[in-house]
Amino acid sequence: MTNPTILVAGAKGQLGQCFQHLAGDYPRWNFQFVDIDELDITNRAAVFTWFKKNTPQWCINCAAYAAVDKAENDTALARRVNVAGARNLAEACAEHNAMLIHFSTDYVYHTKHNAPYRESDATSPKGVYARTKLAGDLATLKANPEAMIFRTSWLFAPYGHNFVRTILRFGAEQQSLNVVYDQLGSPTYAPDLAAMVLQLVEKVELKKLDRSALAGIWHYSNEGVCSWYDFAKAVVDIKGLPCKINPIETKDYPLPAPRPPFSVLNKAKIKQAFGVEIPHWRDSLERCLTIL
Repeated sequence: MTNPTILVAGAKGQLGQCFQHLAGDYPRWNFQFVDIDELDITNRAAVFTWFKKNTPQWCINCAAYAAVDKAENDTALARRVNVAGARNLAEACAEHNAMLIHFSTDYVYHTKHNAPYRESDATSPKGVYARTKLAGDLATLKANPEAMIFRTSWLFAPYGHNFVRTILRFGAEQQSLNVVYDQLGSPTYAPDLAAMVLQLVEKVELKKLDRSALAGIWHYSNEGVCSWYDFAKAVVDIKGLPCKINPIETKDYPLPAPRPPFSVLNKAKIKQAFGVEIPHWRDSLERCLTIL
């Protein structure tokens, strides 16, 4: 087995921290964890200089402008990070023959579809965040057709900014919370996603899988389907918080950026291709809450 150099961009974010926590499981690998202070992916010259100096075999891009509502008034920065930044990494990976793994979002699917989305289904992003993430996907694949793109949904972890930690905080402070029940999706435990990605990297490094098999768009979320209301209720129930969760409609909780009413992802492709076993979201939520 080789000792690959693996660049993880966006290392201080929720998903990036998951890779940092898992790095100890691969002591022979040379992980290079960078965030904007060490490498600004929107700076093309800086990206190419970094690649020339460090010659990574893998690049895992966790960097993103993910402030969904702020993006509505911060279009230029969202586009720089989500489109130009993604393209810069894709081009650098293509030039240095490094494998790029990039993360995208369920927000690219915003239609009246009511069956779990397959990778081949039509996209229809609404809002700046969703549009820039889709543009980033397309720019990545155009610059580097061998790149692997994961579209995922409702990410949560024991660290970073996420719905679970928000519900825990407010649930401990307030007697009741209003949470929308008419948006359906699948929560994704970020450590599950990161662990699966590193298992794929390991298979390639052990020559059990050809790198070319990773190319293209893939879906990953935890198994199961719920509303944000169900998700919040599970958090307070598991933790035994006295806070009452009230179901409300999206129209009663207006936000600057539109949310997909249904964004359940079909994971048949990745399960069939790589034999991936995916935990149910509630099981992973319980694991997360024991840490928190």
